[in-house]
Amino acid sequence: MFNLTTSRLLMFLSAALTAGILAIGCNSRRPVDYSSEVKPILNKHCISCHGGVKQSGGFSVLFREEALGNTKSGHPAIIPGDAANSEFIRRLHNKDPKERMPYKAAPLSKEEISILTRWVDEGAKWGEHWAYVSPAKPDYAPPAATAGNAAQNAGEGGVDHYINLKLEEEKLEAAPQADKITLLRRLSLDLTGLPPTEQMMQSFLADNSPDAYEKRVDSLLASPHYGEHWASMWLDLARYADTKGYERDVRRDFWRYRDWVINAFNHDMPYDRFTVEQLAGDLLPNPDNDQLIATAFHRNTMNNDEGGTQDEEFRVAAIIDRVNTTMEVWQGTTIACVQCHSHPYDPFRFEDYYKLMAFLNNTRDEDTFGEHPKLRLYDSVGLRKVDSITAWIKQYGTAGELSETKDFLRTLEPKIHAHNADEYINGELADTKFMAIRHGGSCRVKKVPVNNRNNLLLKYWTGRDGGSLEIRDGGLNGPLVARQSLPKGNRVLDIPITPMEGYRNLYFIFRNSSLGPLESVCNVEWFALRNDLPGKGQPGYKPVETAFMQAVNANPESMPVMWENPTEMFRPTHTFERGNWMVLGEEVKPDVPESLNPFPDKAPRNRLGLAMWITDKNNPLTARVMVNRFWEHLFGIGIVETQEDFGTQGFLPSNPALLDYLSYRFMNTYNWSMKSLLREMVTSEAYKRDSRSSPELQEKDPANRYLARGPRFRLSAEQVRDQALAVSGLLSNKMLGASVMPYQPEGIWQTVWSGDNWKISENGDQYRRAVYTFIKRTAPYPSAITFDASSREVCLQRRIRTNTPLQALVTLNDPVYVEAARSLALRMQESGGQDAKTCIRAGYKRAMYKDIIPGKEAVLEKLYRQAYDKFGKDPKAAAAFLQAPEPKKGMEHLAALTVVANAIMNLDEFLSKS
Repeated sequence: MFNLTTSRLLMFLSAALTAGILAIGCNSRRPVDYSSEVKPILNKHCISCHGGVKQSGGFSVLFREEALGNTKSGHPAIIPGDAANSEFIRRLHNKDPKERMPYKAAPLSKEEISILTRWVDEGAKWGEHWAYVSPAKPDYAPPAATAGNAAQNAGEGGVDHYINLKLEEEKLEAAPQADKITLLRRLSLDLTGLPPTEQMMQSFLADNSPDAYEKRVDSLLASPHYGEHWASMWLDLARYADTKGYERDVRRDFWRYRDWVINAFNHDMPYDRFTVEQLAGDLLPNPDNDQLIATAFHRNTMNNDEGGTQDEEFRVAAIIDRVNTTMEVWQGTTIACVQCHSHPYDPFRFEDYYKLMAFLNNTRDEDTFGEHPKLRLYDSVGLRKVDSITAWIKQYGTAGELSETKDFLRTLEPKIHAHNADEYINGELADTKFMAIRHGGSCRVKKVPVNNRNNLLLKYWTGRDGGSLEIRDGGLNGPLVARQSLPKGNRVLDIPITPMEGYRNLYFIFRNSSLGPLESVCNVEWFALRNDLPGKGQPGYKPVETAFMQAVNANPESMPVMWENPTEMFRPTHTFERGNWMVLGEEVKPDVPESLNPFPDKAPRNRLGLAMWITDKNNPLTARVMVNRFWEHLFGIGIVETQEDFGTQGFLPSNPALLDYLSYRFMNTYNWSMKSLLREMVTSEAYKRDSRSSPELQEKDPANRYLARGPRFRLSAEQVRDQALAVSGLLSNKMLGASVMPYQPEGIWQTVWSGDNWKISENGDQYRRAVYTFIKRTAPYPSAITFDASSREVCLQRRIRTNTPLQALVTLNDPVYVEAARSLALRMQESGGQDAKTCIRAGYKRAMYKDIIPGKEAVLEKLYRQAYDKFGKDPKAAAAFLQAPEPKKGMEHLAALTVVANAIMNLDEFLSKS
């Protein structure tokens, strides 16, 4: 045995003491870090009075130039390099309560004052917040493998390298790998939202090859159910719903956007393209229908068609929502408060908000009743008409005329809506939607961009013949522009007009002497100004003109999309004084916050340019935010827990190096492939670990942020329902299409003014996946809401998981789950006949893929016997429970098995992952 002598012991202690002194000295000489040390103190104690909202004494610590500038006293509060003479530091030490800072609050600790003093003495350097610095190339990078390539293991060392470093730092021991049954169930639920099939499980258990797990990863990523599962996550962000919102909350046909999202995930559309098409698909060269449908991301905003509302107010509300949502979804930034003032904590100025708004403020939608613009989806007959028109224009017109006509036939844009009319005489804007003028009445539409066009297309309807319209320029007695009779009907009428230049005030005068004094000649929804089709006067022109008007008057299926204003309808953007849309401030031009990456040199200053800026690889936030979002869905908590806030008030990353490693790989190695990113995450050893905890882990890392164990948490609302249907054998595999209505209790919908109702779907549609369930914003699907799903009125970055008695009441009593239990009981009976023990074992194994342990089996047997005795004494109750027309002999066995099946599907292990 080795024994220390007294002299050697003294030498050892002396060396240790010297090392300690050197360490302290080195630490004291280490420059203060602004982001991790100074900024948290300023945010906690100073910025509420000296920030972006309130700047007491003319002093703000939000931006460096403001903090070092002169205050109201005429002198700076911070003198870089001279803490002793800086008022900022002096006030921290002052004993006078009227002078000491923070004012009317507890003084700073000695450590906090020391940090701020050293920071000022070191020059008051203004470091950047970690999230606003682009991810650097990682110092460690394993070989890359893309989705579908099972020969290479993308998780080999990459994710685990950074996690293991953190585990060593925290002195935590990693758990062993989970068993194969647990692992495949976890993987299948995570990648497809569904449990694995029995065949899939048996194949995996029998496969002992080195890449057995990777092969299952790739097959699940290739499954069409992958897109259905991950679409649910994105639809929360996109605030997708099947109704408009607000008071009437009537239906809207948006399901094609949901299907676009599902297909985009299934086809592994690169995330940069996925972003660009949703923000600006209409601005791409020759956009196809899918790219226009993608833009419904920002048409998911609510639309208020209640009578008496002002369309411009709610148009502005939609634009504000789009600014906030864009920054939340792609930048993890809470910017809504900047509508009224500079951000209280982060480097975003008041003007930045409106510069961002300027990118989004020139779309054609105006909160109209018809939700224009809409993409018109012609049937085969309509498409033939459109093809004949475009063929004619190719022969006689220019490329510009061809493009303009095709765009008009797709969207009927640009058009001018009735709500632009004013100066009504003997008429009104009926229900704040439609131009309604009585005999001899009139109204004005000002500043109409006529630009030498010779046709006006008028969308109107009337139930009476004998009406007529005059249009005059500049006044009721001005030059006649057009005169037209208005036949009875509901149509778009082509009215020849006198060509004029520039912008004109047009006066619309309506007459029909056969009407009563309170009757309107007609209702007008919109009008559009156009020129004749090219080739007028050529043989065959008339049939083409007729086909054009037939196409315009057709009523094909359609859905709202984004469409940009033409130059003549450009809408300037102003700041709103104190956020009030009715009080305009200075005009601003489209631009991005200086605190983030610069705007790309060759990008246009429109939505397409904004999308290019967001997906620029120099953007510090886009990749991080999406990587963190995927991580949260797999592991239960993000590397940055506050998914919605990557700013200085958000949580710091639990593993910054890991976040930046994955973000860099996402952009540069995988070229924005979402499947490849997910593949690297789920093939990591950290993902495959056993989820069982220990007292030590619970004490040191209760939220499992460091990943010493595998993920374990409750399934999402959609997964809870889908798994019950899948295990019971009821789940329909039908994909895509219009939303469906599964069972919902009576009285949930109390729709005002529309008379709309919930009609339960049939022919198997009631068993489709939860992603297809109809979502009404003011009355969302109740069982989904109980499990923390979104009402989809606004963007939801993350669902906060709750645990309430209502959730158990849903899964125990909701007819959806009772029916699923009944179906599972039938399969249990098929396996075990009249032997209750065999049936119970079969049911548990069908749900959990493993044999039931004796203790659980005994409890379920007891439950079976109690239910069997109860139903045996009350055959009518058994028949009612099984929804049978009348009691039958032996029915108590199936009813009791249904109770057991219901209990199995309410086990914590069934409702949780891992």
